[in-house]
Amino acid sequence: MPLNEYSSADDNLPVAWIRGYPLYAAHMVVLAFVASMLATAILMGLGATACFGWVTLESPRVLRGEAWRVATYGLVNEPSLWFAFDMVMIMMFGREIERFFGRRKFLALCGCLYLIPPILYTFVGLWMPTYLRGETGAFALFIAFATLYPDAVMLFGIVAKWAAVVLVVLFSAMSLAQRDWLGGALLWATSAFAYAAVRHERGAFEIPRLRLPWRRPRLRVIEGGRQDSPAPREAGIMAEVDALLDKIAQSGISSLTKDERERLDSARKRLARRD
Repeated sequence: MPLNEYSSADDNLPVAWIRGYPLYAAHMVVLAFVASMLATAILMGLGATACFGWVTLESPRVLRGEAWRVATYGLVNEPSLWFAFDMVMIMMFGREIERFFGRRKFLALCGCLYLIPPILYTFVGLWMPTYLRGETGAFALFIAFATLYPDAVMLFGIVAKWAAVVLVVLFSAMSLAQRDWLGGALLWATSAFAYAAVRHERGAFEIPRLRLPWRRPRLRVIEGGRQDSPAPREAGIMAEVDALLDKIAQSGISSLTKDERERLDSARKRLARRD
């Protein structure tokens, strides 16, 4: 799959090498969770589970000032088939997201998905005690992958976007049947964030920026000595066109997706009207 036009070459280099095999950020995330699972298994085998109480998320203690639990709740991962399945999802889908957006944006996405659960649980903890431990963001990475590559073919010939819809509906129904309202809210919160993050990075929408009233736009001088405000929109269009042309030069015009072709044609028409 092609690299994202917005990511630099250095941002897609391996983090490390092991016996000639490259390790990327997605692999390092998996290695960190696997290490926590092994540590959890050893402590459980030794009967030292009391130490888990120092790192798991407990909203009453977080609200009393033990803020480190927001960052350490994911260190307790009991060995299970579900945990192994989550690691496979991070390895497969997380690597494709990293390949497209680059290491920094991928890690930023993972960081946000890691912090959403404790923030949500702590907020609900204002009304009722909540408890959380173990990683929870693997499925949201699949939602991000399905948003990025909606027509990618999965198992049994099902495309990614429909697989994501079916799984979200299935997990929501399971939460409803078990009256797990908080788990259902977490599912929708992380899935919605992953979807919106990918759509934002693809240019589907922009986050509104707060403009302070005392800030004045800088002026630039054009022909005839007349001053006018800068045109950031045109500069953005030119940057996007340059990135798409670089991609065509590297991989051919057939490498452009339907969305990229539409963006290129729209940018060409805007520049033609401006000229």
